[in-house]
Amino acid sequence: MDSAVYKHVVLGLIFLKYVSDTFMVRHDQLRRLVSDPTSEYFMPSEAAKQSVLEDRDEYTAEGVFWIPQGHRWQDLRNAAKQPDIGKRVDAAMEAIERDNPSLRGVLPKNYTQRELSAEAIGGLIDTFSRQDLASEEFKDLDVLGRVYEYFLGQFASKEGKKAGEFYTPRTIVQLLVEMLQPYHGRVLDPACGSGGMFVQADKFVAAHGGSRNDISVFGQESNPTTWRLAKMNLAVRGIDGNLGPEWADSFHADAHPDLRADFVIANPPFNDSNWAGERLKGDVRWKYGTPPPQNANYAWLQHFLHHCAPTGTVGTVLANGSLSSQQNGEGEIRRAMVEADVVECIVALPPQLFYGTQIPVCLWFLTKNKIGHANGLPASRDRRGEALFIDARQIGHMEGRTLRAFSQDDILRIADTYHAWRGTSTSTTYVDQPAFCRATRAADIAGHDYVLTPGRYVGSAEAEDDSEPLDEKVSRLATQIREGFARRELLQRRVTTALGALVSGTDG
Repeated sequence: MDSAVYKHVVLGLIFLKYVSDTFMVRHDQLRRLVSDPTSEYFMPSEAAKQSVLEDRDEYTAEGVFWIPQGHRWQDLRNAAKQPDIGKRVDAAMEAIERDNPSLRGVLPKNYTQRELSAEAIGGLIDTFSRQDLASEEFKDLDVLGRVYEYFLGQFASKEGKKAGEFYTPRTIVQLLVEMLQPYHGRVLDPACGSGGMFVQADKFVAAHGGSRNDISVFGQESNPTTWRLAKMNLAVRGIDGNLGPEWADSFHADAHPDLRADFVIANPPFNDSNWAGERLKGDVRWKYGTPPPQNANYAWLQHFLHHCAPTGTVGTVLANGSLSSQQNGEGEIRRAMVEADVVECIVALPPQLFYGTQIPVCLWFLTKNKIGHANGLPASRDRRGEALFIDARQIGHMEGRTLRAFSQDDILRIADTYHAWRGTSTSTTYVDQPAFCRATRAADIAGHDYVLTPGRYVGSAEAEDDSEPLDEKVSRLATQIREGFARRELLQRRVTTALGALVSGTDG
C-alpha cells in the first residue's frame, strides 16, 4: 500500500491503543478506590464496584475518552487472529465516535478494505501491544504520543512534497515556539496541518512549569483527511483544541472570525495560487493591500495579523519569494506593512529543512505593538521603527543525505538573539553580529526598496587577518598549486605504467 493510504491504518490503530490505555489507567485507579475501605469510592459488593467501573461520567470528568465494553484494546488483542478482525476494528472506531462527540467523523473506519488482510491487521495489533509501547505500569503514556509523532515524521519523508499538507519538521516548529514563548494565552494556527504547532506549544508550557490549561488552542484545516489527523494528534496528547466543527478554508469560511489570539503560529501552503482570492476583493482583512489571486503569501500574512491581539505576535514560515517579490502588488503590500511598523523580525533559514522540497524558506514575525510589551510581558526596548534581521542560512546539520535539522543550541542561539533584541531576555544584551543579525531602522529598509532579505542587512563576517603580506601569500599559493600539478602528473604516469603492464600480462 502507498504510505498516503496506510498511514491512516497505522495512525488509527495507534490512536485506538492510546485512548484504550488512558481509559485503563482510570479504570484501574477506580478499581483500587472501590476496593479501599478508607476511600469515599468504596463499594462493599462486586456488583456495586462494577457499576462504578462502568460509569461513563467517572471517565469523562477526568478528560478520559469513554471506551465501550467489547471495543477496548484488550478485546481487539484477544481477537487479533480472527478472520473478522477488520470488522471488529471498524466497529470499535464507530463505537468510540458514538460515545465521544468530539471525535465524531474523525476516526478511520477502513479496516475491511481489500488491500488489508486479517493477518496484517492482527500483526499491527500485536506490534502495538508490546509492553515498551505502554511503559511500566502505564506511568509514561506519552510514549505513544511520541510514537505517533515519529510516524507522522516518517510518513512525511515517504510522501515528499505532499507531506507539507500535514507535517512541519520538528526543529522548525521548535524554533517558532521558542521564539514566540507561548507561556499563556490563546494560540491560533489557521493552517494547522496535523497539529504539530499545538503539540510543541504544549510541550513548551510543560517544560517551563506551566499546565496545559495555561493556553487555549484554536486551529483550522481545509483538508478533511489532515483535519482528522490533527484531531487525533491532539487527542493522543490530551490537548483540548478547537479546530472548528469541521474542515474548512480559513480564507472563505473562517472558523474563528472573532478570535484575537495572543500567538498566531503557522506554516501555510507556500505560494498558493489556488486560494480563490478574486472572490475576496475588499475583504476587511486586507488592511495593507489586496493580495493577488496568483499568490496567497500576503493573504496569509494579513489574515494572521487580523487575528492577532493588540499585544500579540505572529510567527510563520513562508517561501523566500515573499521577502522580495514585486509582482502583482506584493511589493506595495510589503511596503505598507513596513511603514505601519508591523514587521518585527525576519529569519532566513538554510535549505533542505523540508521533506521533498529544496525551496528556500524564511520566518516572519509580526506584531501590532512594539512599545514595551511582548505578548503581555514587559520589555525593556522600545522597538518602534525598527526590525531585526537574522541570517541563519549557515546554521544546522544534516540528518542523512537530504534533510537538515537544527540542534537545541542552534535553536537557542536564534531565539536568544530575538529575545535580547526585544528586551525580554534577562541574561543577554543585544548586539549586532556581522553576517548573523542586525537591528535595522525603517529608513534603511526603505533604502533597499522594502526588500526584506536578511542578507542585505546583516553584512558579511570580517575576514580573519593572518598578517601575511599579499605578494607572499600569492607566491606561496602558486607554489602549492604547481606542486599539486606535479604530483598529479607523477600519479598519472604510474597508473599508465601499471595499466600497460596489466595489458601486457593479459596478452601473454
